[in-house]
Amino acid sequence: MCFSLAHYAITDFGAIGDGTTLNTDAIAAAIEQCASAGGGTVVVPAGRFLTGPVRLQSRITLYLEAGAVLLFSDDFSHYPPVWTRWSGYECHGFTPLLFGSGLTQVSVKGEGCLDGQGHAWWAVNQRLRRGERYRSPQTDLLAKLNEQLIHAVATNIVEWDSQFLRPPLLQFLDCRHVKIEGVTLRNSPFWNTHLVYCQDVQVRGVRFQNPSDTPNGDGLDIDSCTNVRVSDCCFDVGDDCLCLKSGINEDGRRVGRPTENVTVTNCTMLHGHGGIVFGSENSGGIRNVTVSNCQFIGTDRGIRIKTNRMRGGYIRHLLLNNIYMEDVLCPLAINAFYRHGVDESDPLIIAEEAVPVTEKTPIVEHVRISNVTATGCRAAAGFIYGLPEMPIRDVVLSDVSIAMSRDAAEAGGEPDMVRPTLVMAGAGIYAQYAEGLELYRVQVDTRQGPALTLKETANTAIHHLSMKRLHPDTPVVAAERAKEVHIEGRQAAQHPRYLLERE
Repeated sequence: MCFSLAHYAITDFGAIGDGTTLNTDAIAAAIEQCASAGGGTVVVPAGRFLTGPVRLQSRITLYLEAGAVLLFSDDFSHYPPVWTRWSGYECHGFTPLLFGSGLTQVSVKGEGCLDGQGHAWWAVNQRLRRGERYRSPQTDLLAKLNEQLIHAVATNIVEWDSQFLRPPLLQFLDCRHVKIEGVTLRNSPFWNTHLVYCQDVQVRGVRFQNPSDTPNGDGLDIDSCTNVRVSDCCFDVGDDCLCLKSGINEDGRRVGRPTENVTVTNCTMLHGHGGIVFGSENSGGIRNVTVSNCQFIGTDRGIRIKTNRMRGGYIRHLLLNNIYMEDVLCPLAINAFYRHGVDESDPLIIAEEAVPVTEKTPIVEHVRISNVTATGCRAAAGFIYGLPEMPIRDVVLSDVSIAMSRDAAEAGGEPDMVRPTLVMAGAGIYAQYAEGLELYRVQVDTRQGPALTLKETANTAIHHLSMKRLHPDTPVVAAERAKEVHIEGRQAAQHPRYLLERE
């Protein structure tokens, strides 16, 4: 790559790429010199450069050459507290490993790698999950800084009592004109790459990598950001691959900044809890999102929307087109009864019957999904589960083909995490508390059961929904307390028991 004269190699400031020398000060000096000159490019040449946190400045490109690795220290004391948004809450947390706040024109580019060396962080998280205690000077300081928030927030987050608030590998907070291109980001202590309150963002050709057992090892989290373009990226992570968020519960509603105007195209998701995920931290709203030309291979869910009765906010105006999925648990999951992150002591939150609509009630509506092919699916072809007081509204599926695994030994699993737990295997599309659901030219090949099950739904339109293999004594559509089901199509005309209705 050709650089302008305004480029600064970290080795010129004393950095040594031997994998053991700590280069925090040398890298900071290169960034400071570059910023003092009005901006430019800070170059990481080939080598393994151990460092503590790296904080970028405006009008700077951090460029990692081929063969370059920024290897972040796993000494927790190197990461002092910083104001951030952590798992949806504004609070103090450990400094992100690569961090920028309030910047403009900031970029991370190249063919090199940022390695978060997350194993030490994950080990403490595993101890906390086993019920063990963890305390350090760093967490004591975080507890003091977050004292009011700790007492104000009821949460089941395993790190909350200890305040072991693991940092993301890369976070840009309140930045404008952001670019991340070409690099590999791997082994993050927490979420891999976290964009918060950013505007005008381009993420292109990036590889997000975390082991499959990484706790909370999301790939890319777009959090209360506007005008974001993600393209040509590859995800292979331990949690949700590409996730859109906007703050959690009362704190997210207080901030009130939606994630909006997002385009995702030409991406591949290999493993993870979800391919493209909306929520569950959606309290500031998520809207105007287009996803196209993507592949989800081996993810638990493909298209995943999750929220619950504590979130409030909305998820609306989503357009997803031209998607191929293979070996996923459930290709489509829309769940307003997500069971994690709720106050289980509140009967209005966990009630299975309708409760009053309040500012905590989430809204999911206006979703268009088209030209989707999914093969080898294990649990259910689709799962649409609203709230009795606020159904999922106006979901349209068109030109969709879903084939479930034919393996009789396949145990399936949860299409999504609802309350109460619902396990399926080789099933079709299940819709409960949905209004205005429409299906056009949808084919579902189940191992068992109907192509579509409707329960407590209203105003469903079915146009040419078919099963590739009909099962004896099994309808194509099973409906229970479903109002206004409108059906047309060739198989509907030929199948004597196409629709089975129960009161």
